[in-house]
Amino acid sequence: MPHRIETAKQIVVGTKQTLKALQNGTASLVYVAEDAEERVVSPVKRLGAEKGIPIVPVATMAELGRLCRIDVGAAAVAIIAPKSASA
Repeated sequence: MPHRIETAKQIVVGTKQTLKALQNGTASLVYVAEDAEERVVSPVKRLGAEKGIPIVPVATMAELGRLCRIDVGAAAVAIIAPKSASA
């Protein structure tokens, strides 16, 4: 399922941006690196669970960064839900 990052129309990268997307209800799917520090990703996991957003583990931060086409690792990434036509 991580291939969805590469085909998504819009993503946000990083724990702060992912938390914002979860808080404002725009995140439809979240990826979390399994090797990221738990203190960094636990708020993302907790809020994702509260909001009912699926959390998908990715083996490493390096792999998650590579999927996002960035040169550094990423602890968390959110796919942003497309806006509805009525919005």
